[in-house]
Amino acid sequence: MIRKFIDKLLGKTPGGAAGKTALGKRVEVARAEHGIDLELLDKNAVKVVQTLKDAGHEAYVVGGAVRDLLLGRRPKDFDVATDATPEQVKALFRRAFIIGRRFRIVHVVYGRGRDHEVIEVSTFRAALAAADAEHVSGNEKTSRAELAGKSHVVDAEGRVLRDNVWGPQIEDAARRDFTVNAMYYDPLTETVVDYHHGLRDAQKKLLRMIGDPVTRYREDPVRILRAVRFAAKLDFTIEAKTRAPIGEMAALLANQPPSRMFDEMIKLLQTGHAAKSLEVLRAQGLVGARQGIFPILDLVLADDGGNGPHRFVQLALADTDRRVGEGKPVAPSFLLACMLWHEVLGGWQSNKERGEAPFPALQQALEAVFEARVGDISGRGKLGADMREIWLMQPRFERRSGNAPFALVEQPRFRAGFDFLRLRADAGEVAPELAEWWEDFSLGSDDERRALIELAREQGPPRRAASRGRRASAPAAGPVPQAAAPEPAGSEPAGDVPAGDAPTGEAAAPARRRRRRRRKPADAQGASAPASAS
Repeated sequence: MIRKFIDKLLGKTPGGAAGKTALGKRVEVARAEHGIDLELLDKNAVKVVQTLKDAGHEAYVVGGAVRDLLLGRRPKDFDVATDATPEQVKALFRRAFIIGRRFRIVHVVYGRGRDHEVIEVSTFRAALAAADAEHVSGNEKTSRAELAGKSHVVDAEGRVLRDNVWGPQIEDAARRDFTVNAMYYDPLTETVVDYHHGLRDAQKKLLRMIGDPVTRYREDPVRILRAVRFAAKLDFTIEAKTRAPIGEMAALLANQPPSRMFDEMIKLLQTGHAAKSLEVLRAQGLVGARQGIFPILDLVLADDGGNGPHRFVQLALADTDRRVGEGKPVAPSFLLACMLWHEVLGGWQSNKERGEAPFPALQQALEAVFEARVGDISGRGKLGADMREIWLMQPRFERRSGNAPFALVEQPRFRAGFDFLRLRADAGEVAPELAEWWEDFSLGSDDERRALIELAREQGPPRRAASRGRRASAPAAGPVPQAAAPEPAGSEPAGDVPAGDAPTGEAAAPARRRRRRRRKPADAQGASAPASAS
């Protein structure tokens, strides 16, 4: 009885084979049936395949790239799978690097600087059962010494810690997660190789796990989040057997490295379908009621009646989706700053009520939030530095006299800070006139800027949309600014705005230069907000 119970925990079948996945049957699909458009292919990925095949190896474009090609989408990244070992792959390319411990792969690099491209090349892996692997009692960190020199290792819960046993393509396909991600494409012969009816599932828009879902989730619990992300991104339905164990298996996510969970959260929010991703997460009970998987999402998704933090974050997510859809860059730092802002704001106000000066009060508040919500994951890197700069810039927007405005617009992250201010205005947190003033100032000539400073002096501080001591209520539906990528000093966004949009006061505002056109919302609620400039 005890043996059976242990076997069940480890995902072992009564016969002793733990979760052995059916290998499937090789089916070759010609271009007449799959219809992949060659114009969507990446020339460097084709070069990698050609080089490997010229050296006598098998090589295919694999995974999500094939799935996207079949759906008529241009893949963001191209991966290649081959029967060559990492060492053999590295020897064939001038700039190639072997990386990874859990899965050893090769990065083949083309180009340099910002324009460089990485083609990820993996070796076909054997589909070994958990019972065939070596077992360790700890995890990646606590069992580091035991893992040294081993090729196939799982922990006590069945999670794969090492998977570097090479095998044939048919086994490599069986160890992949979803059927739509387990197809191989030869761009030279224009043939798709399909072992698990991936083409059929892609046509049906169905996300189905290869093998036993419980075993596959136990091998890598992050597959739960991948299922959510693909369902949202592709508008696929999660197949019933694939969906059923998610609630039970979600507890295994607590043992994942925080950095990996953080990266998965960012991926979910930057698929171009962030709102849909959160909807699927809610439907699977992974956010909201369940605490601990994504504490940040639990925090910002708390029901506030559509006001305050919830509206603020929803505006940011909507604009992030828009920017991704338009092929524009988005910065994780900006989105994360939006998600945590109201916790920073609450601490800032509390510190000021205790007598702290505004700027030190804000510094203390944001450090407390980093300690509680971000910690060592990204708080000390570039992402954390960018978030701090965006937050610390907010009280500086209140200062519109002397040389302070001139110095602020020259800051490298001014555009991100301004977009954040604009979002606060659209959420009813600060007076819209303040954001309008800074937009005019940033685009004005020196004479126009001096006139704006004089106008601000005569008018006094703009009236706030809500008091400092409480959350702002939802503003009336209205236009929300279009986010912009960082622009060099002196650059002018296109688009003209009628002079009637200028704020009124005792003195007439100076003549405006060109302004960004404010994007109208997609629906009556106002659906977009800045996604950031990095």
